[in-house]
Amino acid sequence: MVDDTAPKRCVKFLTKKRKIQYQLEIEATAAESQAEISMIPKDVAQNIAKMARSGKVTSKRIKELEAKSDHDTAALVEALSELCKPSAKPWVHYGLTSNDLVDTSNSMQVRDSFKIIEPKVAKLAIILAKLAIKFKATPAVGRTHGQHASIIAFGLKFANWASEMSNHVDRIEECKKRILICKTLGVVGTGSLMGSKALEVQKRIAKKLFLYPADVTTQIIAREKYAEYVFCNALIGATLEKIAVEIRNLQRTEIGEVAEPFKKGQMGSSAVPVKRNPTKSERVTSLSKILRSQISIAFENIPLWHERDLSNSANERFTIPTSSILLDEMLEAMTKIISDLYVNTERIRKNTEMTKGQIFAEFVLDALIKKGVPRLIAYRDIQRVAFAASDTETQFLDAVKKDTAISAHLNTKEIEAIFVPENHLGAADKIINNVYKKVLRTCSEFT
Repeated sequence: MVDDTAPKRCVKFLTKKRKIQYQLEIEATAAESQAEISMIPKDVAQNIAKMARSGKVTSKRIKELEAKSDHDTAALVEALSELCKPSAKPWVHYGLTSNDLVDTSNSMQVRDSFKIIEPKVAKLAIILAKLAIKFKATPAVGRTHGQHASIIAFGLKFANWASEMSNHVDRIEECKKRILICKTLGVVGTGSLMGSKALEVQKRIAKKLFLYPADVTTQIIAREKYAEYVFCNALIGATLEKIAVEIRNLQRTEIGEVAEPFKKGQMGSSAVPVKRNPTKSERVTSLSKILRSQISIAFENIPLWHERDLSNSANERFTIPTSSILLDEMLEAMTKIISDLYVNTERIRKNTEMTKGQIFAEFVLDALIKKGVPRLIAYRDIQRVAFAASDTETQFLDAVKKDTAISAHLNTKEIEAIFVPENHLGAADKIINNVYKKVLRTCSEFT
């Protein structure tokens, strides 16, 4: 379950009570903006704004009125009107329609959710980048198809993840102007009652709410914008799941290169006392599946009838907050995992020796090619020696030294130098340093 009592969590912006506060703030800001250009009297706007922000419009009263009208937004407007002075009542919600409140309040929810999510994405990117630097000179097994392939720097794993988390910060920044939209253009998007001043009113409201004014709408904001938000969340979640899956694999008994933090008194299994299960990473994987499932719903909401229908409305009350809350929870979990991740450097070293030196086959091939041996001939010789060494459980280094086809081109000193893992980290140092600089450049301002 999500801990909704924790500080700085998205869930606090996604409650019914907060939604009402957002919508009342829109009503207040709309009245003030209209008064600024003499669309409605200033004293009227002041009264509407004062009552909207008074805290006296309660969810209880809205619910009572909704029971009669069967319309939640109309009930909110009526509850606000009840508190306003007689001269102000006609001007409450002037020129607006229900979805001006619904969609703009959605944008306010997303705006404030980004304030929580973006720093957490940036923080995780920086933590990962620092681990990349820490382990950039640690040779490790690089695996493809689940098989030992070649030597990598262990820090390269963290650098890959750090780079993508940094890219997600860029994505959030880029998508804000498309997603955080203020819409106050009335029933079918023409601003009909406010006339030629409708766009100026919307511009002023948007600025006050730290949103972007809509360029064009029907009665609603185009649902491509919400689909992008849900997709953006799911994409970040997929990266977190990618990290979680790798941690789970590296924590397998047979590999044992990393382990999730395991606190004193923690139980890994109710039946097997010695187990330390990667349950936190498994939780991230599990939540990512739910998060991704929201994408298809959000995309189904894009095609609606004419200027709008209600086939999107009910499910959006789930998809927008659910995707935000799930991602927030996943970020919290993964940050805790990575911050205290146990890295077993001794096991990493031993795993490079597991194939008795055959992990260096790529570099033997390269050495022979550089001596002028045709690639296919060198490939076949190395494959022959390696397979025979496996059958006899012989060290590949010894088998290479003894093979006349290979040793005819490489002397003992040259062969032995090939079997030093630190000699094969390639450009990893530069790659990791570049990623580290990029992450700090992109993410530091958000943490």
